[in-house]
Amino acid sequence: GEVARKLPPPIPNSGLTVAHETVNRNKKNVSLNLQHTNGRDAFLKLAATADIIIENFRPGTLSSWGVGYEDIAAVKPDIVYVSISGFGQYGTLSDRVGYDPIAQNYSGWASLNGEPDGSPVKAPTWLGDDTAGTHGALGAIAALRHRDQTGEGQHVDVALVDTLLFHSNGNLTSGAMNIPLSRTGNQFDIAAPVNNYTCSDGNVFAGVLLDSHWARLADLLDRHDLEKLAVPDRLGRREELDDLLREYCASTTVSEVVQAFSDLGLPATRVNTYDEVAKEEHVSSRAMLQQVSMSDGKTVPLTGPAVKFSRTPTAIRKRASSLGEDNEEIFGSLGYSKKQLKEMRDEGSI
Repeated sequence: GEVARKLPPPIPNSGLTVAHETVNRNKKNVSLNLQHTNGRDAFLKLAATADIIIENFRPGTLSSWGVGYEDIAAVKPDIVYVSISGFGQYGTLSDRVGYDPIAQNYSGWASLNGEPDGSPVKAPTWLGDDTAGTHGALGAIAALRHRDQTGEGQHVDVALVDTLLFHSNGNLTSGAMNIPLSRTGNQFDIAAPVNNYTCSDGNVFAGVLLDSHWARLADLLDRHDLEKLAVPDRLGRREELDDLLREYCASTTVSEVVQAFSDLGLPATRVNTYDEVAKEEHVSSRAMLQQVSMSDGKTVPLTGPAVKFSRTPTAIRKRASSLGEDNEEIFGSLGYSKKQLKEMRDEGSI
């Protein structure tokens, strides 16, 4: 099966993995050998019933197996075929192998991540994969809208590099115009003071952007003489103001800082670890952890859907399927008999 079935971390006392159970819930699973004629034919039959196909192989791979966009369009002309790759389906580097950290570093994203005096650092999550997947979903929806209006299907091309460049807040334009960009760590070029501050019992991320917010913070810090400092002035005195807030936090608990900021309508939060945030009442109230029974019978708190709908509530409806678990249901719906499926199993096409 696909790589998420083997990626660490494993679920304790289970042969299953967090990645597989997280990203493959709510899906059905069939097993196909696309390099086998009968496996390819079964895929084409399945594709003929589909609205969307999503694939993330290296460009040209599925075409070489006879299930590329042109092959699918021959049996389903209005198909929306979404291809996600490192560098895209065309371009001078389109044939390169491109994984998430390659995209983070090629795009320039990693060059601005990390502390100012440190080295470039990748994201701790699969940022390129996740943004590309999001744009793949948006592209599929837009293409379906076009299909509904015109009857036309199309090939949607999403590159990890393109999505990270798109989400660079204009940094690509700045680079093209030789506008200097600096690595700022937990600080920002547009606001001060803001940083990760050490408190007596942990860390807090806090700061201000608006002048009205700064006036309230200056009052909290008992520095009324600084209340009227506007953004440009605060940026020019960044280190001084950063030290003021650092000193305040150093002798205060995280909860006290967060509460004081909250009372004033200012932004602040404990710097949580994932095990800490998993225990947060707010996370529970938003159903971001949902108890799901796995294929081995264990119940695991899986990450829930992010978007909440007022009319069509979302939830984890189904655990991740084991490899080929839904072969008989799906292929049976296409007209394959149990005898045919056994023959295909014996020959290795499923």
